[in-house]
Amino acid sequence: MLGYPAEGKPKDSLDMAFNTLTSRAVLLYDEWIKEADPRTENWLLMASPFPQTIIIAAYVYFVTSLGPRLMENRKPFDLKRPMIIYNFSIVAFSIYMIYEFLMSGWANGYTYGCDIVDYSSSPQALRMAWTCWLYYFSKFIEMLDTIFFVLRKKNSQVTFLHVYHHSIMPFTWWFGVRFAPGGLGTFHALLNCIVHVIMYTYYALSALGPAYQKYLWWKKYMTTIQLIQFVLVTAHIGQFFFMKDCPYQFPVFLYVIGLYGLIFLILFLNFYYHAYTKGKRLPKVLQNGNYLLKKSE
Repeated sequence: MLGYPAEGKPKDSLDMAFNTLTSRAVLLYDEWIKEADPRTENWLLMASPFPQTIIIAAYVYFVTSLGPRLMENRKPFDLKRPMIIYNFSIVAFSIYMIYEFLMSGWANGYTYGCDIVDYSSSPQALRMAWTCWLYYFSKFIEMLDTIFFVLRKKNSQVTFLHVYHHSIMPFTWWFGVRFAPGGLGTFHALLNCIVHVIMYTYYALSALGPAYQKYLWWKKYMTTIQLIQFVLVTAHIGQFFFMKDCPYQFPVFLYVIGLYGLIFLILFLNFYYHAYTKGKRLPKVLQNGNYLLKKSE
């Protein structure tokens, strides 16, 4: 009888520590969310990061575990027509977002230097914020890339890099839309939309069949296009660190973008070196060159 309280103490201490940690986390979140942009608060998926976290977790579980197990004893789905429609739809959506990014800033007032976020309710500022949300939402649509792989039993395409990329993009962009929907932190999104027009056009034409192969002579330039994208992203973000007085409101986002661009620049330089300079077999993480060409952003 005397032993029960003693045995319960460690558990009680753990409970108290957990409750204290949870309370502090809630208070920290409440303080942190006060800095968010009130204009985007009521937009779809924007009230809290938790709904998108559930979606992303479900996506990761399906493409890495549940999906392959469901397809294990089934024949691959013939998704040629859905994939053609999907790829051309991404092209059209990307063209629309390019236009919106340009009209809301990048061809209408932005200097390509220290462009801060406009938090006003002006039509142009709201247009930029809404375009950022569209770009964020497009990352969920692009999860279909992986789902198509699973349903077609192309499991070798579902690499760690692929799943990581499709998970981290919407997760990080939630914070972009919620806190800094505009300014120099959106330049990489504009570039990515431009590259997506090229890449998804290639994959749409490729899905049409052998009769369209003659129109795909420009495939060899796609890696170079991707390299140019990451060089431009890294250079554009990098200039911030040499500016003496740039009052960009959330510099942490620029660090994230710069790091992400630099990592993919290194990956693509490695890919380009092995594939085109040395002509050797690619490292395992880069073996699927077609995936990198299409999926990286």
